[in-house]
Amino acid sequence: MSNKAKHAVRPKLEQEGFFGRFSYFSSRALANLRQNTFVSVVTVGTIALALLIASLFLLVYVNLDHMAQGWSDKVQVTVYFDKEPAPLAVTALKGRIMNIPGASKVVFVSQQEAEKRLRARLKGQESLLEGVTADVLPASMEISLDRSNRDTAQVASFVSALKKIDGIGEVQYGEEWVKRFNSFMNLFRLMGMLLGSFLAVTVLFIVSNTIKLTIYARKDELEVLGLVGATRFFIKAPFLIEGILQGALGAVLSVVALLVCYYTFLKNAGNFLGVNPASAGLSFLPPAHLAGILLGGVLLGFIGSATSLRRFVNV
Repeated sequence: MSNKAKHAVRPKLEQEGFFGRFSYFSSRALANLRQNTFVSVVTVGTIALALLIASLFLLVYVNLDHMAQGWSDKVQVTVYFDKEPAPLAVTALKGRIMNIPGASKVVFVSQQEAEKRLRARLKGQESLLEGVTADVLPASMEISLDRSNRDTAQVASFVSALKKIDGIGEVQYGEEWVKRFNSFMNLFRLMGMLLGSFLAVTVLFIVSNTIKLTIYARKDELEVLGLVGATRFFIKAPFLIEGILQGALGAVLSVVALLVCYYTFLKNAGNFLGVNPASAGLSFLPPAHLAGILLGGVLLGFIGSATSLRRFVNV
């Protein structure tokens, strides 16, 4: 074979180096997408649908977790006094309580304030409060705990340390409620992890097999490239970039569809749930989760292409 023929086997790229190769492989990937429009649309649609299902689950999970965190704010320790302490004693007690690990806020409720709260709660039923004065209601301190210190053992430990402070009277914190709430939260998080893992595996399986079908349809091209001496990386790179592009586009479409579903639900939630979405605190996914969906789409496309290519290109 002449030198001219040898040079013709592997054409020289317009630009050498990493950027030259990346540009060539990217143009090959885009050309493949254009030449196989129907198959590409099916792949992107499959990725978008799979990610939409996972994203809907994530949206529900995030809002339920947000609601549960709101319920956890009700985990509160209350100290009742037989006699209302003097202002200086209140200040000293607040300081000592705040020094206990886990305390985030201490509010003193005087006897007068307790009477105001009671009358506000029984508004319209004032007859029930006849003869009730501030003197018969106990003064108290309402202690809020950090969110990281609200499980059963930590609350019990906090109460134990609280009772050791001089001047502290009766302590109540709804022990049974705290236990049930924490049991619910642990079960909720466990179910979320199990369902999330199952969805992730299912989505990866569906996307991988869809991409495998698209690559199988072009196996002749892969065989020809192998026969003419193309390296494994040279064969794989355009398909991997193609998978990344399909995954990214599918992720964008899934986020758009999720946004449509979210606002459609908000607009009609009051009709079929009888709940005001604004007052319920329903919110869309935060930016970090949206970035995770986009990254997940890219990884799905890449991993799906990489695993599918193993059948046709030896590694």
